[in-house]
Amino acid sequence: MTEPSRSPGSDPSEQSDPSAGSGPSAGPGRSGRPARSRIPGSGLAKGLAVTLRTMTRKTVTEQYPDVLPALPPRTRGVIGLFEENCTVCMLCARECPDWCIYIDSHKETVPPAAPGGRERSRNVLDRFAIDFALCMYCGICIEACPFDALFWSPEFEYAETDIRELTHERDKLRDWMWTVPAPPALDPAAEEPKELAAARKTADRLAAESGPGAGGPAAEAGPSGSRGSTAEAGPGGSGGSPAEGHGGRRTPPEEPPEGAT
Repeated sequence: MTEPSRSPGSDPSEQSDPSAGSGPSAGPGRSGRPARSRIPGSGLAKGLAVTLRTMTRKTVTEQYPDVLPALPPRTRGVIGLFEENCTVCMLCARECPDWCIYIDSHKETVPPAAPGGRERSRNVLDRFAIDFALCMYCGICIEACPFDALFWSPEFEYAETDIRELTHERDKLRDWMWTVPAPPALDPAAEEPKELAAARKTADRLAAESGPGAGGPAAEAGPSGSRGSTAEAGPGGSGGSPAEGHGGRRTPPEEPPEGAT
């Protein structure tokens, strides 16, 4: 009767002692590299080396609130409301992905401007509030507003102890409007917008039809009805009044009025 063959290492007596491979003199480790003996205090020396390398660098600690940070001029802090430009079209509230804009309004009748004219109705803004506890500062409402009534303000210090107080009404949003930086200057080498060219063409045609005597005031009024020409309008696109912008819209004044914060 033949004895069954055994595979190498199946005999317990042939297996090596697990404890025999430990220690500095055990030879190559599992990774194939020789084991190193740890020098006492090497970890402390490495930590001190890191400290010595970083102790001479310039500190990056912000001493807030004693020293306010220098923020870029177009920082997305809060959203300011220029109430005079708001027509209660509700586009900002409908486009908001967080549904954090609350608008209330009512309609009122405007009498005719001339005898025999027709009465008009217009929306009057009663409430405009933004819940900054829900707002994710995406800026969709600012981009969707067709009348330039919403702007980014660099203000960021509006923390509250109660989350319910983060819903700011239109008075607070208007106060933030005075901190909005002025729009950048127009590029003198840029092409004139098609709307301005069409408006100027219409104004010139009306002035020619009215006769030479009536061309003076029409030329001074300009295509948008504001005083001065487009070149004299400045960054805001307005000529006579700082509250008038492109297409008759109002742009925020550069300085707050007296008594505003």
